Amino acid sequence: MTPVTTHTTCPYCGVGCGVEVKSQDLDVAPVAGLQAHPANFGRLCVKGSALHETTDHTDRLLHPTLNGKETTWDKAIGLVADKMRQVISTHGPDAVAFYGSGQLLTEDYYVANKLMKGFVGSANMDTNSRLCMASAVAAYKRALGSDTVPGSYQDLEEADLMVMVGSNAAWAHPILFQRITAAKKANPDMKVVVIDPRFTATCDIADLHLPVRPGSDTTLFNALLTYMHDQNCLDNDFIAEHCEGITDALDAARAAAADFADLEQKTGVDASELETFFSWFRDTEKTVTFYSQGVNQSIDGTDKANAIINLHLATGRIGKPGACPFSITGQPNAMGGREVGGLANQLAAHMDFAAEDRERIKRFWNAPSVAEKPGYKAVDLFNAVKDGKIKFLWIMSTNPLVSMPDADAVKEALKQCELVVVSDCMANTDTTAAAHVLLPAASWGEKNGTVTNSERRISRQRGFLPPPGDARPDWWIITQVARHMGFEDAFPYEHPSEIFDEHARLSAFENNGRRDFDLSGLTGMTREQYDALAPVQWPVNDTYPEGRARFFDDGRFYTPSGKARFVPINAQLPEQDDATLIMNTGRVRDHWHTMTRTAKSSRLARHIAEPYADFHIRDASQRGIRDGALVELHNDRGQIIVRAKVSDDKRQRPGEVFVPMHWTSRYASSARMGVLINQDNDPVSGQPALKISRVEARPFDVEWQGFVLSRTDLGPLDADYWAYNLTDTGHMYEVAHRDSPEAFLQKIEQSEGEGSWLRFSDEANHHYRLARVVDGRLDLVVFIHRDYDFGTRQWLIDRFGDEELDRNDRRALLAGRAPGAQVDKGAIICSCFQVGENAIKEAIAQGADTAEALGKALLCGTNCGSCIPELKTIIQKSSVEFTDAAKAG
Repeated sequence: MTPVTTHTTCPYCGVGCGVEVKSQDLDVAPVAGLQAHPANFGRLCVKGSALHETTDHTDRLLHPTLNGKETTWDKAIGLVADKMRQVISTHGPDAVAFYGSGQLLTEDYYVANKLMKGFVGSANMDTNSRLCMASAVAAYKRALGSDTVPGSYQDLEEADLMVMVGSNAAWAHPILFQRITAAKKANPDMKVVVIDPRFTATCDIADLHLPVRPGSDTTLFNALLTYMHDQNCLDNDFIAEHCEGITDALDAARAAAADFADLEQKTGVDASELETFFSWFRDTEKTVTFYSQGVNQSIDGTDKANAIINLHLATGRIGKPGACPFSITGQPNAMGGREVGGLANQLAAHMDFAAEDRERIKRFWNAPSVAEKPGYKAVDLFNAVKDGKIKFLWIMSTNPLVSMPDADAVKEALKQCELVVVSDCMANTDTTAAAHVLLPAASWGEKNGTVTNSERRISRQRGFLPPPGDARPDWWIITQVARHMGFEDAFPYEHPSEIFDEHARLSAFENNGRRDFDLSGLTGMTREQYDALAPVQWPVNDTYPEGRARFFDDGRFYTPSGKARFVPINAQLPEQDDATLIMNTGRVRDHWHTMTRTAKSSRLARHIAEPYADFHIRDASQRGIRDGALVELHNDRGQIIVRAKVSDDKRQRPGEVFVPMHWTSRYASSARMGVLINQDNDPVSGQPALKISRVEARPFDVEWQGFVLSRTDLGPLDADYWAYNLTDTGHMYEVAHRDSPEAFLQKIEQSEGEGSWLRFSDEANHHYRLARVVDGRLDLVVFIHRDYDFGTRQWLIDRFGDEELDRNDRRALLAGRAPGAQVDKGAIICSCFQVGENAIKEAIAQGADTAEALGKALLCGTNCGSCIPELKTIIQKSSVEFTDAAKAG
């Protein structure tokens, strides 16, 4: 049989890369970037390149369940629908809530939003997109009159000044970072400024890094607006013709800082570097400000974004090639969710709760009771569950017991809810464990629909695998529930193309150019035309039949006056507290959200194998924290246990600590960083302030530590600390405990599996080595010690692939070291080609002293390019070490 080629879209970040997949039955070949897709032109990051490694059915939710027992779809749908009707009848529609996700396809989102806001009659549908881009939405609407991203990815390449704010694009949006890197190489005059408290991989291409004090960026942008005014560098003609409110905005901005010395004191950035940035901004018309979660996830995220937009309006740098304020979304379909009204303060098709919008949607849907007012936003929604106001909660394709702030409070809140329904593709998450009803959803590779990326580009996601077990698309699940509730006529869908057509028709309904979102040019497509839909940027209508790259080039905005609005911003600096640490959160390079997909790829686990906290050496020393040791971060809300990374360079500012967001109860014993985050959120957008939480840290002292390798997944281990990873041949746990190891070892030996045991013990040092052999094959290994560096485990991992364990290997197991010479790769730097740090250092020593030379020697950095910043860092450190060694010699 000839393999089938499918063109689809990557399910990770908001870049929206095209992917080419070749599959035959259930076998999926290594994926490739889609050359013709205008988001990525054939490139994929390391996560995208590993997609074919994540399509197996491990941990999949395969059947509907009720209170942990398998049931049928008919019974599950009947229960969900009947309970919803009962709650509405008894407590009113506002006692019902949905919580969705940027992982849903637009068609899924549309049906869920229609059911909730048009037929249940409440706006209590919010989404995890509230956590990533709600402030960007609110800011665009305040300034531009609509949730309109002005630009296109082409602007990133045409800019002469790239200002990257609160974005580690090198890790979070790698393909856009590579496009910017290539543009900078092609245009030597292009300047890149990175504004971020941390020195991240994105700083690799920075001409200037401004390590601002957390929360001071609004002050910085206000000061820049004042500077531009004082330098007579505002575009007064553009302001007069197309804007309103400049005087109030300037008056508010002037309070930010008296001069550069004052601004240095407030931001923590050297005055000379601030002056350099300001002069570059003054002198460079083609400027793109590229901002992401570091802006949005703030108590004043909307104000931060408006301070950025104010600058672009004041200088006329909007609607032009290479000039725009560009919000980059975090999830693959956060934009699609915005289009269909997936946020609690929106209605569908970029309409709001104005009487005319409600009436328009009511007529289009023939809906009995369109929601009259905004619903609960994410933080308030789960608080309403806790308070008993919400009796029915349906969570779709997300894991809020990990990602929400004050995550343990969210966990307790769900216990108060009469019925918690979770539809997900995965069975084993923190949130599925808290549900009464589980509904098995289709996953990437099985779903059919559309997504919209950060530049408003709609792309098709096409299925190439059958859903396993009873799994079904989300739109189908919601449609069946709606029909059971008596809304058959309004939910007749049998294919996602029918949903997309209705979505497009609603966008065009009584629009006539009054709303930015308009897909009138895509209405009436046949199923075949829908299946063949090429990527296109909305709007698609008579004026822009091929889509529109940039908005506002005509100077027309979507406010009542048709003019853009300056928003006066009163910058507020966070209170200083030198007694605690500020915890910042974010992504690592090779993992995504709560790891339900990326953890299925063993090579993605090798770059960063454990949850960690990044400390400045001053803070670590004051607390007795050692590099590589375990540490406990804690506050009044909870605590987590992670591995400490301590640096004496500029990577981390003193007084601050960085913790990744990804690890859950499935992958670590105690690393859900959400438990430490308070519920502070932006008063305009409702977006939580995930970037600033006060914590303390102390060493987590243990009696012993070690690792476990197993042919089978052992599940959670009975130890104070463990972190799970997949290997090429099985499963691996890093493990540590505060008590003696006897009880732990006893439980390990009692784990499932018959066989013979090899044992070594040194009780005085808590030093044990155990190995179970089943039918001549290695089945399980445990190495533990009071304080011991076990070195590389790869020789042991490889033994799990052997058909028979020979005598030399058995001796090596008892001796605790590999037979003969073994190559220790060191930390994996290039995940694409599994190139370790030791091989890189050896190649540098032999003269490969550039990233390009390392690529020729080892292939590292030649595929997705995500590791290039780390390669350059290793080169730089190696150069210093060689110099120091030469001086010493």
